Amino acid sequence: MEEIERRAEELLATVPEWIWDGEALPVPVEDIADSCCGLFVREVDDLSAAPGCPPVGGGQSLSGLLLPSVGEIWVNAEEARQWPPRRRFTIGHELGHWVLHQREQTALFCRHGQVVAPGSEEIGGAAPGAGSDRGGGEPFRRRAADAGCPDPP
Repeated sequence: MEEIERRAEELLATVPEWIWDGEALPVPVEDIADSCCGLFVREVDDLSAAPGCPPVGGGQSLSGLLLPSVGEIWVNAEEARQWPPRRRFTIGHELGHWVLHQREQTALFCRHGQVVAPGSEEIGGAAPGAGSDRGGGEPFRRRAADAGCPDPP
């Protein structure tokens, strides 16, 4: 976990102040993905159409994916329309994969069983620890807590 936090903090340290001042919430993850990492964020209706996407089983869907070979993050358009906070989470999640794995693979497909809207009891199938790294380590978690954001599950 320390390595993940270190790498996230390294990225955030490179963000110009005109994009993010290092304090204000919410963190502009799409602007960071675009302007700092050169990743185009695209809302897509059918993520299974991505090059090399494995078959998506019954009860599973893709919220987003990273295509580093073409410099794109694809976000599930329907989810983005129905639940904008999930869009931000997905972009942040895929940006985390970029920071951690950009040199290791050409595509990454994380799956979940279902996403339940806010106020519901659970968000199913996230990868173990997926919500535990907020992309900025302990200082970011403190700022998020100060802003009233709940701790990750």
